[in-house]
Amino acid sequence: MEAIGGCETPGLEEGIAVNLNVNETPPESPAWPRLVADIGGSNARFGWIRAVGHAIEHVRTLSVAAHASPVEAARAYLQDCAAQLGAAYRPPRHAAFAVATAVQDDCIEFTNSNWRFSRQAALAALGLQSLLVLNDFEALALSVPGLKASQLRGFGPPAAAEGCCAVIGPGTGLGVATVLQTRQGWVAMAGEGGHATLAPTNALESDILAAVRTRYEHVSAERLLSGIGLPELHWAVNTVQARPTEPVRTEDIVQRGLRGDDPSCSQTLDIFCAMLGSFAGSVALTVGARGGVYIGGGIVPRLGDRFFSSQFRASFVAKGRFRAYLEGIPCAVILDTLAALEGAAYAVEQSLN
Repeated sequence: MEAIGGCETPGLEEGIAVNLNVNETPPESPAWPRLVADIGGSNARFGWIRAVGHAIEHVRTLSVAAHASPVEAARAYLQDCAAQLGAAYRPPRHAAFAVATAVQDDCIEFTNSNWRFSRQAALAALGLQSLLVLNDFEALALSVPGLKASQLRGFGPPAAAEGCCAVIGPGTGLGVATVLQTRQGWVAMAGEGGHATLAPTNALESDILAAVRTRYEHVSAERLLSGIGLPELHWAVNTVQARPTEPVRTEDIVQRGLRGDDPSCSQTLDIFCAMLGSFAGSVALTVGARGGVYIGGGIVPRLGDRFFSSQFRASFVAKGRFRAYLEGIPCAVILDTLAALEGAAYAVEQSLN
């Protein structure tokens, strides 16, 4: 175990580089190939870009629980790439890791997993020339301007990314970011909006939040509007309705709610969509996201038509005197779960140029 900058990185052995063929002559273009990753609380997705103008290839999703650290997961991924590519394999020269946590110092600690690593230690262990680490929703936001119609499903006015856009994503946690159109190109701003205090909009939501406050001092949006939050929301809904409750996994809440054979799970999904809409409207007002609000993460795309027939949009625009302002803002669901890899690729290109 190596500690650099006060951050221990499990699985890192000093002086050992992960790259296969690391002693071979570097390729003609030292900027290529590149490694990109989107690392959440449950899964880490990796992709490979062989050269300029090429799409992301060899995409693979690895379980966070199955690996000691992002470096170990990257090692497993690169070993797999080497096996697939054979003699064509070359070590990556530059990489971008989009991570589900705030990015500040050299030490990166994930919010919803036990992974932690040092950027400098990872750079050395993977034999890279540069390693860019950015927030995962910063990367997802950077993907928005390049998304195609086939990667989106919208409601409200047609989605056309321009000016300022917001990205909100209930996955394991709740990510929030903004992307701005500037003369120098698109610039993303990461934030931790998912940890902002969640506000109720009616008596039922007030009762739900009051129930959750008996268990937690602070009820953030992420506490209920996320993969880790859905079981909490399910418990609170049953508590308020004086129904018997038992622990239920997020996957089961979604499945039972979509089937419609479990009233408590169905109501939980309805309240989830409505509260997410109100939260999204608040984010749109806060950052002036006239270019659109884009919903990412792994939960909402799984809801399909249920989400589009929910109270999300009605709650989104229900902001009193600013209803008309919000009615002019498009909302769209990002259907492509790999979009953040595109944003990471864009970010590393920006950093090098």
